[in-house]
Amino acid sequence: MKSIGPNESFNRLTAVLDKCRPVDWDNIVVFLKRIKNERKGPLSPDAEDLLKLFARGTAFITFSYGIDGVSIETCKYAHTLTKLFSPSNISIHFISGKFQQQVSAELSSEWHRWQVNGIDGWNKWEDGKWFKALYQEKMKSYGEESNLLASEVYFQAILIAKQLGKYFLENHISLVIPVNVASNPGNIALTLGLVFVTEILGLHVLNCNHDFYWEAGKPLSERILGEEPGVRDHFFRNINNITFFSLFKLLYPWDGHKWLQININARQSRKLINKFGFQASKVFEITTYIADTFFEPYGKKDVIDIRLRMGHILSNGKSVMRPVPIADHLSSVDTWMKRQRPIVLGSCPGLSIDPRSEDLIIMLQPTRVVSRKRIERNVGLIGALIQNSKLRDEFVRNPNRQLILHITGPVPKEHQEDLEKILFAYEKTISELSELLAKRIFLAFSVGHETSASFSKNNFQPLTIEEIYRMADAVVFPSETEGRGLPIIEASASGIPIICSYYRPREVFRDVIGDKLPENLRIRYTLFPEGKFQKVFLEEVANLLIHLNGTQDIIHNKAAVSERFSHKIFKNNFKRLLMTLSKMD
Repeated sequence: MKSIGPNESFNRLTAVLDKCRPVDWDNIVVFLKRIKNERKGPLSPDAEDLLKLFARGTAFITFSYGIDGVSIETCKYAHTLTKLFSPSNISIHFISGKFQQQVSAELSSEWHRWQVNGIDGWNKWEDGKWFKALYQEKMKSYGEESNLLASEVYFQAILIAKQLGKYFLENHISLVIPVNVASNPGNIALTLGLVFVTEILGLHVLNCNHDFYWEAGKPLSERILGEEPGVRDHFFRNINNITFFSLFKLLYPWDGHKWLQININARQSRKLINKFGFQASKVFEITTYIADTFFEPYGKKDVIDIRLRMGHILSNGKSVMRPVPIADHLSSVDTWMKRQRPIVLGSCPGLSIDPRSEDLIIMLQPTRVVSRKRIERNVGLIGALIQNSKLRDEFVRNPNRQLILHITGPVPKEHQEDLEKILFAYEKTISELSELLAKRIFLAFSVGHETSASFSKNNFQPLTIEEIYRMADAVVFPSETEGRGLPIIEASASGIPIICSYYRPREVFRDVIGDKLPENLRIRYTLFPEGKFQKVFLEEVANLLIHLNGTQDIIHNKAAVSERFSHKIFKNNFKRLLMTLSKMD
């Protein structure tokens, strides 16, 4: 069979896309189904040759790359491909609507980057205009506004499809790995455009789903009386617009001819098969892996060095941190949100923190600021510890004791209210303490920064993820919902005690902990309770923070994680996925 050249393939792509002139959502659904049924993509070569084509060009695509779980896991996938094919034999491309500055340390210089206008998600998709119209405002079926939105989304989708198609063809991309693009609806135009280009060009797709719209989301009609709203309920705002929601369900996720669904837990896979009708042979799970560097030994001197470097990040290059009064920060939080510089907050002016002090306690929340993380619960815990546990006695006995709650990730634009909830909780907590105690409780945000301008002058190396864990006395993780719960695994690998909630879905939490595995493979943790903090829990946490519990659980957890989440296991599973995908024709 004569091969089709890039120009001819691109011309065919544009010709197919330009044929459709939809006036409503129904037209787009019909067009999508026709594209899928026609299967105009070229026949694939045999499996061995196809794997070589995957190595020649693989593209990862998501809304934005930054310091967050999705971005970090995507980098792990790319590193694994590099190990499978060797760096000299593989070309990896990262595509998104935004590359945040902090992610540069995580992306290999060997990987190509392409930033595309119009494919960022949520409130960053054209400043939230279309996201708001689709999921926050009422859209009547077949109404004028609904039809205009359908035309607009299709117009954006074909522009995206043509840009992606041109890039894929020019760079010999044969394998596309979208992450959350076809499961968490941050930008429906991107999802639609990606489906167009992969189906028409016959590309293979490993569709990675970390979060689905129906996790912590449901229609209002399905909520029982008194049930709290879910954080993703907005995706069901227009469920009664039958034409729109038909397209929505068709896309999330798309069941393409050469698409495999890759989920991060078994519950997601069961739902795709049992509720959405996906073939079991096209649905898989993939776990994570923990880099060997997490398990390397370290000592007190290393921790002090790490804390000093983080101190430079938080204080703009100074060895001693000077906290900003919480009242001042609250009055300027709108301005701070626009640039999000690392900051430490305190109760009043004139305070200081020496990051090298052995009297400094650090509680680490290694996540972004989003509502489902419930970070304000950590602030409440600190208040209870200082008022009603042996930690108070320790602070009274030792006037040099200080405590920082450190949040590592950035604050997405659409989650400013969640940040303010944390800030107000902190302000309230310190107002309930005596001045002598309040002046020693701090709140820090490093917003994904792992280096500072002062690092080169001081011969500092950028911080790594595992080093950030090592600076903590305990990791706190009071999430309401999680697709996996990576901080539990990473904290355990780093030898740091973990205080975590029994988050939903419960099955996912139990799988991460390993409650059905032999005891030597289960992760040991302290349960972050719902509701009021009981005395026995507060004493347990106090013991962790002032290191009265010994190291038995730490040694156990490092061994359990090393056995369950090795890169060797992950690499073999990823290779199996590629082999399955290569045999789909």
